[in-house]
Amino acid sequence: MAVALQERIFASERFDEALALEVFRFQASACEPYRRYIELLGLNPFEVTDIKRIPYLPVEFFKTHRIWSAASDLEPETVFTSSGTTGSETSRHYVASTALYDEAFTRGFGYFYGLAEGWSIFALLPSYLERTGSSLIWMVERLQAKNRACGGFYLYDHDKLTADLTAASEKGEKILLIGVAFALLDYAEYLSNQGIELHLPVDAVVMETGGMKGRRREVSRETMHETLKRAFGVGAIHSEYGMTELLSQAYSTGEGLFRCPPWMRVSTRDLQSPLQPLAAGKMGGLNIIDLANLYACSFLAIQDRGIVYPDGSFRVLGRIEGAQLRGCNMLIE
Repeated sequence: MAVALQERIFASERFDEALALEVFRFQASACEPYRRYIELLGLNPFEVTDIKRIPYLPVEFFKTHRIWSAASDLEPETVFTSSGTTGSETSRHYVASTALYDEAFTRGFGYFYGLAEGWSIFALLPSYLERTGSSLIWMVERLQAKNRACGGFYLYDHDKLTADLTAASEKGEKILLIGVAFALLDYAEYLSNQGIELHLPVDAVVMETGGMKGRRREVSRETMHETLKRAFGVGAIHSEYGMTELLSQAYSTGEGLFRCPPWMRVSTRDLQSPLQPLAAGKMGGLNIIDLANLYACSFLAIQDRGIVYPDGSFRVLGRIEGAQLRGCNMLIE
């Protein structure tokens, strides 16, 4: 059954609600923690005929349970882990098919930016590069490999990054500079301190992946973007929205407004009654459907709050305060 479902994930140019219901019924049977959660909610998966009634598994359970919808005798091809502060629990995403992940992020990137082969990708991702198990590093490495002419990972080598960006600009390369927020701000500060003006091509993209990771004082996305636009001489700062527990990403081409590829959908839930979905335009906790997450769980309640608009685009407004196991999350404990 799973193979037949997998073949349909990327087949439609629009979100396939019928497929989402089939994936839900498959995972409601195959994923033990999700099955138990649904049972405790008193739901019969075969009586759920509207995707608005599908329950979303709290994403925290990736920290405490094996979220696995593949055959019991199948071993994961890799395990992605989240970053975390010392002593904190981290999420573990057991990935049954790395080929499916590769297809999801390659198609997702292509949906918004065209073929990865056309980009020289420069990465400033120190907090991810300094540990093992990062799904973001896996993604960027493989996108970079499609065009080896320029780009790479730079950790803290701002001198080399500047020289390589300048060389790529002079050669007319199509440049993507992707970085975690604090690393891009550190680089912007370096450029200012050194009196360096980068002259990137007009079609260059600077993309932040969010997160200060305790490295810098938290600032609003708007303030951060204004700082980065001035430093890099670009008209907009792009953003990538993904996480360890998912296999797909949403992208913003500016102003913090994210859009999803066709096999992904975001909605909001009531913060006081988390099983209650909200109408478009209402602020609430984010729920995400990622049909590519077939062998784990495709229906996750994320601990970010935001607004989803009628056209499916959305904004992320920050973490839900005290986002720990609570409310309906406690049902499975």
